Amino acid sequence: MIVKVFSSTTIGVVSCAVEVEVDVSPGLPQFSTVGLPDVAVRESKDRIRAALKNSGYAYPRHHVTVNLAPADIRKEGTAFDLPIAVGLAATEGLIRPEFLADYLIMGELSLDGRVKGVQGVLPTAFLAREMAKRGVIVPDDNALEAAMVEGIEVIGVGNLADVVGFFRGEKVFTPLRVNAEDLFQAGRSYLSDFSEIKGQAQAKRALEIAAAGQHNALMTGPPGSGKTMLAQRLPTILPDWSFPEAIETTQIYSVAGLLNREEMIVRTRPFRAPHHSISDAGLVGGGHTPKPGEISLAHHGVLFLDEFPEFRKNALEALRQPLESGVITITRSTSTATYPARFMLLAAMNPCPCGYYGDTQQACRCSTTQIRQYQSKISGPLLDRIDIHIEVPSLRYRDLTSRVSAESSDEIRKRVTRARSLQMNRFEGSNTLVNAGMSERQIKKFCTIGEESHKLLEMAVDRLGMSARTFTRILKVARTIADLEEESHIQARHVAEAIQYRNLDRRAI
Repeated sequence: MIVKVFSSTTIGVVSCAVEVEVDVSPGLPQFSTVGLPDVAVRESKDRIRAALKNSGYAYPRHHVTVNLAPADIRKEGTAFDLPIAVGLAATEGLIRPEFLADYLIMGELSLDGRVKGVQGVLPTAFLAREMAKRGVIVPDDNALEAAMVEGIEVIGVGNLADVVGFFRGEKVFTPLRVNAEDLFQAGRSYLSDFSEIKGQAQAKRALEIAAAGQHNALMTGPPGSGKTMLAQRLPTILPDWSFPEAIETTQIYSVAGLLNREEMIVRTRPFRAPHHSISDAGLVGGGHTPKPGEISLAHHGVLFLDEFPEFRKNALEALRQPLESGVITITRSTSTATYPARFMLLAAMNPCPCGYYGDTQQACRCSTTQIRQYQSKISGPLLDRIDIHIEVPSLRYRDLTSRVSAESSDEIRKRVTRARSLQMNRFEGSNTLVNAGMSERQIKKFCTIGEESHKLLEMAVDRLGMSARTFTRILKVARTIADLEEESHIQARHVAEAIQYRNLDRRAI
């Protein structure tokens, strides 16, 4: 007898349907799983046997074959425990097989029959809706997550007996329903604010510009100047993100197993700050079993890389492609996974190994060679992809003790939001959303400048030896500065300010 149960596996952040075919045939007691299962899937037979026995159900004393179709996609994880167990229960006559076609089922089994939470439930719920399934049967721990998707029934179960009882009509479950948008709106707040930062007016201005156009930025300054404080408060001035953006990012966290089981949705823009010892796979994604990296977990948010030159060179160079494309594709021998990675990069570094090169308060102890070697850890191609270079000088005593109230994050965010609205209207009908993402054709159309601006750029290019990519970056930043002032045309002062934010190019002379 062959029984079909429907489940799913996740490739990247997309769920693919999997038919779990269970066949019980005469022969010596044996359990075999085919269809490219990984170790966790192959080990499921022991968990399933114990779960069935401890739930009071018989285990087939015949040859059991489980086929996970399609057979050319690798199946990973423990989420197939429950659908396989349900299939075995159906072969024993406990469940009518025709009832199984309406639901996608996933869950990990404990030896006592309890159903434990798994990863990737949210993409599976979207898949169920696309397949016009009636609903999903998932662990109680994941039920709220799946309920974020409207138009399907979400049945949360605590143990194997619940599932069998549901299909036999012996147990009635009320499908879980939530208002996802209300859940998204609840508790959206930040614990920090830009008004808490003393001084650093120029750095705040630069970060405002970066936020308005979603430009990548690099802060340079001595230890204790406030670089980390500035970085931590950058998300507070970014525009409020939309519900679709939140759902898209939540799917990544669901696949990575990092979703907060109490909130079930990422309510604020992500801020990821990995340590500089992180591996290449940890930063951009990958591993033997591909998983999303920090750049994907920062999707629609901020990736902060402190001590920028201390990161592994290979890891930093791997950032170049996703910074341009907004996605990262990881290819392995058995599969190819693509993860979204449209993040805003904010990096911080000291100007030299000791940290005090150019500081007016403490003398630098580094030689010229040491300074050059330290700064050269950031390659030219990567530096070209960073639009804004921000100098963050040491704070003086009068800055620390000043009673002048600084602008709040709310005030700055209003200006940033207005600038973003201008950009959305400008790029309506295209795939571009912000100035940082403008194509060459869009730059020519929207970044026209006057004669005075041309002279400024000519001087900058000739003196600094800027690349063509740097030239376009300056134009993009100038366009953002003009948007903040709600100017339709780029003025010479906007270009001059944009050139000012290329201080590392000046140091390279």
